[in-house]
Amino acid sequence: MKINTLQDILVMDPEQDAMMIIASLMAVSARTAPKGKGVDTIVTRIVTGNDMDRIADEMIAIGNKTGLPPFPRDAQNIRDSKVCVLIGCKGAEDLGLNCGGCGYQTCKEMREKASQNPVRSLFTGPNCVIRMADLGIAVGSAAKTAQIHNADNRILFTAGVAALSLHLLPDCTCAYGIPLSVTGKNIFFDRRPVT
Repeated sequence: MKINTLQDILVMDPEQDAMMIIASLMAVSARTAPKGKGVDTIVTRIVTGNDMDRIADEMIAIGNKTGLPPFPRDAQNIRDSKVCVLIGCKGAEDLGLNCGGCGYQTCKEMREKASQNPVRSLFTGPNCVIRMADLGIAVGSAAKTAQIHNADNRILFTAGVAALSLHLLPDCTCAYGIPLSVTGKNIFFDRRPVT
């Protein structure tokens, strides 16, 4: 940030600036996390401002549609946060191992099912089980980075579902969101269901 005047210094928000740096480091952690056969299918995006409101609104809409209480509860965490790291995975991209972890005997069968008649619920499937493990490792690596830098955070599948619904992570079949907060008390604990 270029500082030209005393006014520029007065409007700086070091905590917000730090959260953006931490979010960027989290994206790096997700990107460099180990991947099956060394093939990267992880997609990251950092959202702030209006995109945070869009995600929260979509979480409430999904909660109303599904009747699942975590969606509106977690939407409040998104509204109370200034930044969120989205981490998704292109789960239909297989490794050609024919391991059967996806529920099909071959990767070819899974690909055909995913392209011809995908299951569309909160996430889209089927997904390669190794790609889902890659996603979990990437999400864990990102959350670890937030923790190292003392940024309160929470891994939310609900935010990932909303991000996919809003097409914020193109070609991803599964995603998570990790909102960040820097306050005197961790906003992600003592959460109550929205009534």
